[in-house]
Amino acid sequence: MRMVDIIIKKRDNQELSDKEIEYFIQGYCDGEIPDYQASALAMAILLNGMSPRETMALTLAMAHSGEVLDLSNVVHFAVDKHSTGGVGDKTSLVVAPTVSACGLPVGKMSGRGLGFSGGTLDKLESIPGFRSDLSTEEFINQLKSIGIVLTGQSADLAPADGKLYELRDVTGTVESIPLIASSIMSKKIAAGAQAILLDVKVGLGAFMTDLEHARRLAELMVEIGHLVGLKTVAVLSDMNQPLGKAVGNSLELIEALDTLRGHGPQDFREHCMDAAGTMLVLGGLAVDDAHGKKMAVQALESGMALSRFRDLVQAQGGDVRYVDEPERFPKAKWISEVKSPKHGYLSEINARDAGETTVQLGGGRAQKGDPIDHAVGVVVEHKVGDAVKEGDHLFTIHANDEEKLKMAVKCMLEAHHWSDEPVKPLPLYYGTIS
Repeated sequence: MRMVDIIIKKRDNQELSDKEIEYFIQGYCDGEIPDYQASALAMAILLNGMSPRETMALTLAMAHSGEVLDLSNVVHFAVDKHSTGGVGDKTSLVVAPTVSACGLPVGKMSGRGLGFSGGTLDKLESIPGFRSDLSTEEFINQLKSIGIVLTGQSADLAPADGKLYELRDVTGTVESIPLIASSIMSKKIAAGAQAILLDVKVGLGAFMTDLEHARRLAELMVEIGHLVGLKTVAVLSDMNQPLGKAVGNSLELIEALDTLRGHGPQDFREHCMDAAGTMLVLGGLAVDDAHGKKMAVQALESGMALSRFRDLVQAQGGDVRYVDEPERFPKAKWISEVKSPKHGYLSEINARDAGETTVQLGGGRAQKGDPIDHAVGVVVEHKVGDAVKEGDHLFTIHANDEEKLKMAVKCMLEAHHWSDEPVKPLPLYYGTIS
């Protein structure tokens, strides 16, 4: 079997066998298949797709490229959550400690930023000392001791996905439905949780820009989950405008901390409480979504969720002074407030533009291994449907380069669109698949 023949076969829109998929994953993990051949296959998959059988085979091959945990031997029940990626999506930073504070363990393997979307690990690493490279043994011990883990993929868990994840980010192959589905579900299978909430983003700032493709992705992942015996629910949530206000690593972490203190933007807080409520239902602690959301709100408002986040940071080596005193986070050299140039109703705040602007400021990666500037980003002050007057505070740019600051102001002004007529606010959700 030769890798070039597998690439040609998929290039010609033929279906790969399970053996061919296993050969690719094993060879790529072992270093026998180079990045350029893996990139070629990923592009062929992006252009020609994969059948459900191929996607399932790819998912299982990646999950079994390393150890597959069984957390039922560690805790009574564990849940996990995953977002398909969005702009300003710092949801896991609030949802995971909230659910854990309610008594339901959360064991989560998170990822880094992909393209214009931010990554949970990059945000957490804004905290000095925070470790996102826990070993499998550390993962298990921490879940057992404090009921929450947020870490990256260890060398033992789904190592094939860890390599492909980085490659997709810099080869223009992020948007492929089979690659997204297999990446997410292989991590979930390997991490060993018994139930999963999938937050499938749809809109301008998501990899699935239309509802039809987002629904297809959600249905595919839910089907994979059910086939391997995991309780799986997917929600289709809006990503046409940034979630919350902040876009950028430490800026989003600060906003998450504000939310854990009972404040934060209304749309972001609502989304977090809904997600936490659904996870509590999946874990059997709540009878329905309304009951679960009530439990989540109580954990948030009592301070228990913030306390659990602090436990998480301390357990993974982070400096908890940054949790207690968010003003410690380094600030960008230039912080520029931009005013609205006109009157009107906001008809669009392009989330993708906000994400790409943050990447260009240094908050994301252009190539594998690029360093991240945690301090830079954008804070958007309004939502679609808001009435804005000329001179109102529209957004703030945090930059460490004056030329990039000018670029960011221009891009973010272009991301905002106005209407003379009233505009309906965007919905938070477009449906649930279970």
